[in-house]
Amino acid sequence: MSLNDPHYPDDAGQSPHTALLGSEFVSWDAATQTATMRFTVKREVCTWRGGVQGGLVAGYLDDVMGYAYVAATGGAMAPLNLDIAMSLIRLVPEGATIIGKGRVVKGGKRVIFLEGELTAEDGTLYARSTSTAIPTPRPTPDDTGMT
Repeated sequence: MSLNDPHYPDDAGQSPHTALLGSEFVSWDAATQTATMRFTVKREVCTWRGGVQGGLVAGYLDDVMGYAYVAATGGAMAPLNLDIAMSLIRLVPEGATIIGKGRVVKGGKRVIFLEGELTAEDGTLYARSTSTAIPTPRPTPDDTGMT
């Protein structure tokens, strides 16, 4: 993991959801407000069809969209979702390495608009999403009692 990256929170590697999803922060593009992450699909998130359960696909998308906003605020803030809309384009297979891109469309004082997509390494589209969220101070494990 890129824990020394200034846009990736130092405690992110300890987050239970980050471990479950196999998240790795790859890069931040300030000009386009886009975060790129890599995920390794674990068997624990898959159904008997051999692919990621739909609600957990939303988890990958939520993760990458959230980190886009965290990075955009220098780690000070995190989004609290009001809604997520998602289109599942094709099955995300067990064992795949997927690339997530999350972007801050608009980061206002009261409302944030985010979008995300998941692709295979060759660019094949798996899923897309949009989210409306509110800005909140980024919690830490100490804040939430998860240390």
